[in-house]
Amino acid sequence: MQLFICCDKILAMDKLLTIQEMSRLTGLSAHTLRYYEKEGMLEGVARSEQGYRLYSEADVSWVKFLVILRELDIPIREMKRYSSLRSQGPSTVHERRLMLEAHQLRVEQQMRKLSENLEKIAGKIKYYKEMEEDIGSVLQ
Repeated sequence: MQLFICCDKILAMDKLLTIQEMSRLTGLSAHTLRYYEKEGMLEGVARSEQGYRLYSEADVSWVKFLVILRELDIPIREMKRYSSLRSQGPSTVHERRLMLEAHQLRVEQQMRKLSENLEKIAGKIKYYKEMEEDIGSVLQ
């Protein structure tokens, strides 16, 4: 097994992924992965001797978390802030937790509002079905 040294870590080459493999695994385009790296949200990505990006299992896990943040409509600036805190290590755990709790609260509020709106739509659908039945019985 060939070993690769990156960021003071020794990585097994057979465990590293190319940008295309990372893209398939995470659902993000290669462009987005490069953007996340450029913006500092994805740090310490290993490079092959030819300069190609090589992603570790830890990178995969982190990128999947970034995907979750995006799916929750967390703005890029907040993702960058969270990433910056994460890169500072354990001393920022409290602040990261507070950020996630604030986002969790916002998402829960959105879910309640969506649920209320969905109930209103269901009521309107029921109303239209009843109208259709009434119209159908009048026409017969």
